[in-house]
Amino acid sequence: MKASQFLISTLKEAPADAEVASHRLMMRAGMIKKLGAGIYTYMPMGLRVIRKVEAIVREEMNRAGAVELTMPVVQPAELWQESGRFQAYGPELLRIKDRHERDFVVQPTSEEAITDIGRQELRSYRQLPKNLYQIQTKFRDERRPRFGLMRGREFVMKDAYSFDRDLEAAKRSYQQMGQAYRAIFDRFGLRYRAVAADSGAIGGDVSQEFQVIAATGEDAIVYCPDSEYAANMEKAEALAPAGPRAAAAQAMTRVPTPGKATCEDVAQLLGVALTTTVKSLVLATDQHDDRGNVVKTQVWLLLVRGDHGLNEIKAGKVPGLDGFRFATVPEIEAHFGTKPGYLGPIGLKQPVKIVADREVALMADWICGANEEDYHLTGVNWGRDLPEPDTVADLRNVVEGDLSPDGKGRLAIERGIEVGHIFVLGTKYSVPMNATFLDEDGKPKPFQMGCYGIGITRLPAAAIEQNNDERGIIWPDAIAPFTVVLCPIGMDRSADVKAAAEKLHDELAAAGIDVMLDDRGERPGAMFADWELIGVPHRVVISDRGLKEGQLEYQHRRDTAASKVAVGEVLDFLRGRLAA
Repeated sequence: MKASQFLISTLKEAPADAEVASHRLMMRAGMIKKLGAGIYTYMPMGLRVIRKVEAIVREEMNRAGAVELTMPVVQPAELWQESGRFQAYGPELLRIKDRHERDFVVQPTSEEAITDIGRQELRSYRQLPKNLYQIQTKFRDERRPRFGLMRGREFVMKDAYSFDRDLEAAKRSYQQMGQAYRAIFDRFGLRYRAVAADSGAIGGDVSQEFQVIAATGEDAIVYCPDSEYAANMEKAEALAPAGPRAAAAQAMTRVPTPGKATCEDVAQLLGVALTTTVKSLVLATDQHDDRGNVVKTQVWLLLVRGDHGLNEIKAGKVPGLDGFRFATVPEIEAHFGTKPGYLGPIGLKQPVKIVADREVALMADWICGANEEDYHLTGVNWGRDLPEPDTVADLRNVVEGDLSPDGKGRLAIERGIEVGHIFVLGTKYSVPMNATFLDEDGKPKPFQMGCYGIGITRLPAAAIEQNNDERGIIWPDAIAPFTVVLCPIGMDRSADVKAAAEKLHDELAAAGIDVMLDDRGERPGAMFADWELIGVPHRVVISDRGLKEGQLEYQHRRDTAASKVAVGEVLDFLRGRLAA
C-alpha cells in the first residue's frame, strides 16, 4: 500500500471531549471520527486494526469448532418478551416501533435470537454440542457514552452461543471457549488476566472476564501474586477474620459528635482508628401485586466496617435482597428516627432486618450512630447491647493485603479493561423460550447454553491504553494497521531513493508483510511524527546518504534510536524481527 493511495488524516490536537489516551490518540491518528454521542465512523486506518482483530478471533473460533452466522441487528420484541428481558433489561435496550406500531429492539446482545434458532434447528441430542457465533454490530443506549470506543453506544462484538445436552457438557464447552479465548488474547500480544466474574444482566452461574491490564481501566482486578487466583472486584470474596470475637471491654456510651456524619470524621474527632467504626447503609425491597403496585416494603440495615466499601453485587445476593434499592430519606427517618449520618442498629423506631458483614459480626467495642442527630455510640457489643444480626454475609469490597480465598497468599489489586466475557447460562433462556431437544430417551429437555463475547471495537482502545507514549500509539504487530512503514527521504527528488523504496515495498508485499510506503513527499520530521502517532511498530528509513553507504535505518516503535541494516539484508532482518 502507498500512502498517496490511502487516507491519512492525522491531527495535531485531540478534540476537547477526548478524556482517555485511547480516545485522544485514535482521534488524532485518524482512526475514528465522531458522528454522534457514542457513535463513530471507523476510518480506513482504524478499520484495518478492527479487521485484524476480527481475523484472529474468527480463526481461533473456527479452530475451536464454532460455526459462524449473522443475526439481525433489529429484532422482534416478541423474542425478548418471551425471555422476560424486554421489560427487565432497562433503558440501555433501544426499543423502537415500525410503521405498524409493532415493537422491535436494536440488539445489545443476541441470546433470544440464537435461542430461537436453536429451538428450530437443533431437534435431537445427536446434533449436540453446537456452538454458533457472529461478529456483528450492537447498540446499547448508554446514559453517558464516553471514552471513545471504550464505552460507545454502537460497537462491534463477537458473540458465540453453545448448546449442550446437560450441565456437565455445557461446562466442557465453557472450558473449551476459555482455552480459545486464551489463544486469541495471546495472539493479540497484550497483557491480560482471566478473572472470575459476576454474570450480571446476561445471567448464568459461572462466568469469567478477560481483562487487558491498563492503569486507566475502569475495573479493579483482584489477584494473588503467589497463586492462580484472580477475580473482578464484584466477585472477589472477602474471607471472614479469624475468630472468636473478643470479649467486651468497654461500656456502651452515648457521645456527642456535632456535625460529624461520616465514620472518618467520627474517628478523627474521637481519636480512634477508623477500623473501630461501623457504617450503616439502609436498603429496601418492595413486593408488588399483579398490577405492579407496591404492596409491602421491607427495610434492611447493612453494617460494614468504617474503612470498607459496600459491594452492591454481593449485597444483592443476600437472601431477600435481590432487586434491592436504597431507602428513601422518609423511610430512613420513619425507621431510625433521624436523618442519615447518625444511623445505627440500636434504638430503632420500627424493626428492620440487620445484615452484618463478616468482619463486623466479629467486632467488639465498636462505634456506630446513636439514631440521634449529632450523637454516636461507643463500646457497642453484639449479644450484650443488641441481638446477634439476622444475617452474616460477605458484603464488602476486598482491599489490598486481604488474605486470598485460596489460602495461598495475600491479594493485590490492579486496573483492567474488560474485553471478553464467557458464561455458562444453563437454562436461563431455553426454559422460558421453550427451547428443547429430544434426548436419547425420547423425552424433550431444555438446552444447557453458554454465551461468549469479545468486544471487537473495544479491543483496539484497550490495546492503546496499554501501549502508548508521549509520541502516540505503539501497536502490537498482530493488530497494527500496517506492520512496516517505509519512510523514504527525498523520494520526489532522488531516483535512487524512489527505486530502492519501491523495490523494498514490493519485496515485502510479496513476502506477505503488511507494508506501507509513505510516498507523500513529506518532510522527515512530519513523516516520522505521523507514523509514531499512528503507531506502526517497524519503520525503515531510506535516504541517499544511507544508500551510498549501502545501509538503511531500522527502528522499532519502542526503540530510542535507529540501527543500521545492510540494504541486501533488510528483508531477512525484518522477517526475523517479525518472527520474534
